[in-house]
Amino acid sequence: MQRSLNGQTHAWLKVFAVSARYLSFTRAAEELHVTTGAVSQQIKQLEERLGFKLFRRLPRQLELTDEGRRLAAVVDEAYQSVGQEVRRLRSGVMSGILRLRSVPSFLAKWMMPRLPRLQARFPDIELQVIAEDSNISLREGDFDLALDLNDGRYPGFHITPLMDEVIFPVCAPSLLRGKPPLNRPEDLAWYPLLHDVTAWRGSHDYAEWEHYLQAIGAPRINLRRGYTFNRNQLTMEAAIAGMGVAIARRTLITSELKTGQLIAPFPQRVATGKRYGIVHAQGALDDRRVRVVHDWIVEEAGRSAPSE
Repeated sequence: MQRSLNGQTHAWLKVFAVSARYLSFTRAAEELHVTTGAVSQQIKQLEERLGFKLFRRLPRQLELTDEGRRLAAVVDEAYQSVGQEVRRLRSGVMSGILRLRSVPSFLAKWMMPRLPRLQARFPDIELQVIAEDSNISLREGDFDLALDLNDGRYPGFHITPLMDEVIFPVCAPSLLRGKPPLNRPEDLAWYPLLHDVTAWRGSHDYAEWEHYLQAIGAPRINLRRGYTFNRNQLTMEAAIAGMGVAIARRTLITSELKTGQLIAPFPQRVATGKRYGIVHAQGALDDRRVRVVHDWIVEEAGRSAPSE
């Protein structure tokens, strides 16, 4: 007479699935937070319940029997199906369109490489991504969440701080060939400067260079020269091309320093007093769909490490 699978049997099947994946009672015990002896005993009880062996217990090694391999494949597929359905059910509650606004360079360099992870976690949330300069005012009703760089003051809105911004000069190694050394700020007089004219909300064209040199106590030099761009990303591309010395933002410089495309000629790093943050209207996070995306961005920012 065949026995039906009761609740205890299903619990043993979970232990079997983990043991079959690792082919180790010890590693299964670590994942399940029980002792190795408890795993071994539950597998033995499952084998007695089913009426056939699942493992060959060899010296210092486990092997699945033919019956064990067949059952492991079915159990693994069943658990994967359950997990997928749970994720679908969860994401179904959080479906729909979410309007995400961001300053362009942060969107391109920080957010875009991470978006596939957001899509994988919440596949039924459809983002409408809008890149807009920080000098365009935030208006309630135009977005659900906005990523912005500012001093943290947004009248009428709430803000969740993400990360402080730090700046420092960078240039391509090729720029230095055949020119005077670039060891001190005064040496910048021999080099063209590159400027991001939309550095932060309310900044002027030469704000980044001016802030940096004043902060390190450098002698006054002529900053109002060189090329200007209205995107940090474009400024960095110009620096990589050897067009001049630019101000880099620690948050946005990714692999350029590690690969040697850019170098930092001076050791000083300067905080701008500005920070990236998530701006949202009062009550916006009561919408669970908005809340999970907000919390995901905070989680990603917490995992981020400075480039150097």
